[in-house]
This record gives sequence, structure tokens and C-alpha cells, in this order.
Amino acid sequence: MIPLQFGLDLGQYVAPIISAITTIFIFVFVFVVLFVVGRLVVTSAVEQSLRRRGFDETIVGLAESATIAVVSVLAVALAATIAGFGVVLAAFATLAGALALAVGFAAQDLIANFVAGVFILQDEPFTTGDWIEWDGNGGVVREIELRVTKLDTFDNELVTVPNGELANAAVVNNVANDERRLSVGFGIGYDDDIEQARTAIVDEASKIEAAFDDPAPSAPVVELGDSAVVLSGRLWIDPVEDSYGAVRAEFLEAVKQRFDAEGIDMPYPNTELSGDIEVRNVDAGAAGD
Repeated sequence: MIPLQFGLDLGQYVAPIISAITTIFIFVFVFVVLFVVGRLVVTSAVEQSLRRRGFDETIVGLAESATIAVVSVLAVALAATIAGFGVVLAAFATLAGALALAVGFAAQDLIANFVAGVFILQDEPFTTGDWIEWDGNGGVVREIELRVTKLDTFDNELVTVPNGELANAAVVNNVANDERRLSVGFGIGYDDDIEQARTAIVDEASKIEAAFDDPAPSAPVVELGDSAVVLSGRLWIDPVEDSYGAVRAEFLEAVKQRFDAEGIDMPYPNTELSGDIEVRNVDAGAAGD
């Protein structure tokens, strides 16, 4: 018979097990209550506030996700505190802080692109379908995402640009306004009649269907070049309704044909040299010596 002092005393394990189960139950219960209430109240308040201020749906969705994440973290922290997981919570907070610092350093560019995407979506310097140019590049905006913007070039190439690059560059939106001036320089000879050339340019511009009557086409002299007098043929179009490139090509061709028909010269660049030229027969001089 086994002595009583070596017997199994189950009573000593009952209390700790009950205590652990109670603590876990309290933690889970508090977490669920805080998470559900926080998600319903805080997320709804954030969503309604952003939509009331006219924020883009992409930003609203991002804010909702961020709010849910924050509510989850706060619910875990409060539930752990109430349940008595103070030591575990402190260790978790230290670890989370270290991880956040490491991730922050490693993802600086990624975070910067996300922030830039938020500002682009909110400020709307350009939208889907706009023709933009920046740092010598250009294209038509296909899609604006939080991290990148996708554009189609005029050669039908897809260009993916980080939003941080667009946010830090001077972006030209060619179709932002209802009116845009189209300017083309036409060079004529110094012996040609400026008024005749101006009349021809303005007349051909007026014949273009896309050209506005007001502001009316014009052709002022803008430069006295080395070999030509340059007139700037100017007309105004709606860049959304009419293709800038197509109208420019039509304008160029029409003026060139008009100049040819009226005998107006469009000189090539040329250089005139003056002075004396002396020619020596080097071989004959060497033979005489």
C-alpha cells in the first residue's frame, strides 16, 4: 500500500487551473466587447466624418482598415490589463515597438509612397484619364493606387510610377482646364512680308474645326533668328474634346501648304562666312627646298 504522503493531491492543481481559465475568459470577453463596440462606433464615426468632408473612397477604405487595426491593438491592451496580463503586455509592447522601428526604417520609401498616394487622391492634381507630364515624361493616367500610379504612353506602353516621385515633381496637367493654347513657331525669310505670313497663319488656324473663335487665333512675331523671322501661330482648343497632337499636326500641314502656295519662304538655318582664304601648295614648297 502506497503511503498517503506520496499520494496524488489533485486539489493543489484545481485552483490554478480555475484561475487560468477565469483569466482567459475575462481576457476573451473583454477583448470581444471592446473590439465589437470599438469597430461599430469608432469605425462608423471615422467613415462618416471622411465621407462628409468629401474624401476619396480609397482613402475612406484605408482609414477604415487603419481604424480597425488600432481598435484591435487597443482592445488587446485593455483586455490584457483587465485580465492581469501586465507582464505579458509589457513584453509584447517592447517587442512591438522594436518591430515597428525596424519595419519603419526598412520601408521608408514604401511608407512615403503611401502617404503621397493619399495626398494625390485627396488633392486631385490629376485624375484617371488626364494627360500629365513630369520630369521629361508623360502619359495618360490609367489608374491611381495608394502606392503607385499607372499611365499609358502615346506609344501604348504601360508606365508604373511611385506616387512619391509624382508628389515631389512639378506635374503638368495638360487637360485640367477647358481651354488650352496651342502654339507653333513658323520661320519666314527676312525678305518675306510679315503681314502676308501672319494673315496666312491666322486664316489657316481659323479653318480648323477645333479652334475657338474667342480667344481668336493670332500670330505675333516672337523672335528674330539667325536665318528667319519667327511668328508664333496661336489658337485655343478644348483639350478634353480634341486631341492636342492631332490639331497641332493639322495646323502645321495647313500652314506649310499655304506658305508654299503663296511663295513664302521657310528658310533652313544657314551660316555666312566672310574673310580671305589663302591656299598653299605644301608639297610644292617642300620640293623647292
